[in-house]
Amino acid sequence: MRKGIHPENYRMVAFKDMSNGDVFLTKSTADTKETLDVDGVDYPLIKLEISRTSHPFYTGKSKLIDAAGRIDKFKNKYAKFKK
Repeated sequence: MRKGIHPENYRMVAFKDMSNGDVFLTKSTADTKETLDVDGVDYPLIKLEISRTSHPFYTGKSKLIDAAGRIDKFKNKYAKFKK
């Protein structure tokens, strides 16, 4: 491995899933100004929109898509090109 290409400032960081409130700790070099108290210790906080605890692929829950509405919208949009 080449020396000097990897960051040296790894530290424990709290990642918070904003969709369900789940918090997990891991090492990261991500920069942030916010902190979060976890078990009496302040950790830098990174906010996530989605994580492994809320992603439909990992949870097995999928969203219903309004396919009929999407098809009608497509047909209306491209009806002017119909011969």
